[in-house]
Amino acid sequence: MIRKSWAGCVCGGLAAVSVWGADWPQWRGEARRDHSPDTGLLSRWPQEGPKRVWLFENAGLGYAGYSIARGSLFTMGLREGQEFLIALDASSGKELWSSPAGTRYPNGWGDGPRMTPTVDGDRVFAIGGQGILICVHAKDGKQIWSKNLVTDLGGKLQDWGYTESPLVVGDVVICTPGGSQGTLAALDKTSGAVRWRSKEITDNAQYSSPILIQHAGQSQVVQLVMNQFFGVSPKDGSVLWKKDFPGRVAVIPTPIYEDGIVYVTAGYGVGCEAIRLGKGNTVEPLYSNKVMKNHHGGVVCVDGHLYGHSDGAGWVCQELKTGKELWSHKGFGKGSVTYADGKLICLDERSGDVALVEASTQGWKEISRFKLNPLTSKRSPQGGIWPHPVIVNGRLYLRDQELLHCFDVKSK
Repeated sequence: MIRKSWAGCVCGGLAAVSVWGADWPQWRGEARRDHSPDTGLLSRWPQEGPKRVWLFENAGLGYAGYSIARGSLFTMGLREGQEFLIALDASSGKELWSSPAGTRYPNGWGDGPRMTPTVDGDRVFAIGGQGILICVHAKDGKQIWSKNLVTDLGGKLQDWGYTESPLVVGDVVICTPGGSQGTLAALDKTSGAVRWRSKEITDNAQYSSPILIQHAGQSQVVQLVMNQFFGVSPKDGSVLWKKDFPGRVAVIPTPIYEDGIVYVTAGYGVGCEAIRLGKGNTVEPLYSNKVMKNHHGGVVCVDGHLYGHSDGAGWVCQELKTGKELWSHKGFGKGSVTYADGKLICLDERSGDVALVEASTQGWKEISRFKLNPLTSKRSPQGGIWPHPVIVNGRLYLRDQELLHCFDVKSK
């Protein structure tokens, strides 16, 4: 069932390719580091906030993020009991098409999907809250194949559903069904056929998304689950290394890799850990502490320093190599973060405040702040403004349930 056709929009879509120079094709961007490729952005925002370009009011319920590629924006949402993968024209906010992605995922913190679609060439991959992984044509949303992470791949639905954003590596799409057949699965991206399972690791899925790294000339897929984090070969899923982790309740943030160091963090009082990978994928523990107890707002690494919200401490700057805290700040609420053009963009998950902050090791240096408006009236009281901000092609994208905002943050 496709609600809208892209026929008649092809010319506009092709024209957009020449206008939109950069892409944000997946969760946390090109390399899953949450670093925008943009430069020349506003050094400070107007008091009332940047100019809003458009507001889309039918993104559906849920906490899905958004990817932007070739002039189109892709997200997910719950509409009348059905979850959909939705495509918009990124320049105008006009809906192009929608494609079903499974039945409603119900949850006290808010119903609906919770991941970010992954764009790979002319295809889009997305996972609904119930664990339905779909592959569709980017131009019209027509489904090519689908897999159920539970019934087809032996996974187990966790309390907050499937929230992972799938990772495309070469000719496979990698996901985390969890379970006795193998925590990770690699599926042929053209057919959905299973290529391999990580049979040496059989933990249940958590809520983190895997990353692709290059270490000592070798590609690795790194993932975090409740009681360990690990690296596997993208060729066959064989385990290259693994390290215990004391997860509790829910493990959510995406791992970070920089200069041979793998860094992970989790909330619920757990804290953070870092290891250094050596020759032959030896593991050297660097530190384990509670400086960064990041729940689900994410952490960015800039010039060897980590920035993010730590439960109890507020916003924190931490040194990657040592784990040392450089500063903390409680003057802005808990939320998510992204990085663009030398600045942090921080979103308060309760108030909807958005702050532009210098990425500095010398303390919280806030430059500008505005409040996202309007906010939804449909969000569960237990929920928050959880989709992370994205900046690409001079546009800032923010979402609260069915309301998707686009702001112009390009310097004139």
